Amino acid sequence: MCKFIQIDSNSNVQFLRYFPSLEACFRKYFKYLQDDFSNYDGTNFIEFILSMFPFWWIILDSNNNFMGFVYLDNFVGNGEKLYCAELTTCFEKKAWGIYVRYSAKFFLKKCFDELGLQKIKVQIYPDNFRVKKLLKDLGFVYESTLKNETVRLGKMQDIEVYGLYRNYYYK
Repeated sequence: MCKFIQIDSNSNVQFLRYFPSLEACFRKYFKYLQDDFSNYDGTNFIEFILSMFPFWWIILDSNNNFMGFVYLDNFVGNGEKLYCAELTTCFEKKAWGIYVRYSAKFFLKKCFDELGLQKIKVQIYPDNFRVKKLLKDLGFVYESTLKNETVRLGKMQDIEVYGLYRNYYYK
């Protein structure tokens, strides 16, 4: 079982309890999450998280152990209706495998049912083979490769785009 604790602007007690694990996980996998143009400059992690309020969640297992995080950004839509969002997630190594698949399915359902999204988009670096496999297992479809789209670690970097549509998810 998994739980998603939404981070709110009041910096609730649960958020503060898990903040050290959250920040450590983010820093550990930063090279897979951000490029050289990231809005996060490494100085104020809380401010970075709150800039995406209310679309950032901490992922816990059934024993309330920190397992990872997920956030949504780059929305398409307006204040009344959201159409699409880009998903970014990261899990501790202990969660890789079945737990990640289960919690991903749970979160995707939440995005479609509670947020009303029609499409969820993921952008990954081509060398992230674990995430590619997971995306395909979850029903995401490869949409394109953006050649030399960004710079990562000082080098030009392609980005692969995958999408999952509500109508496909519920087939």
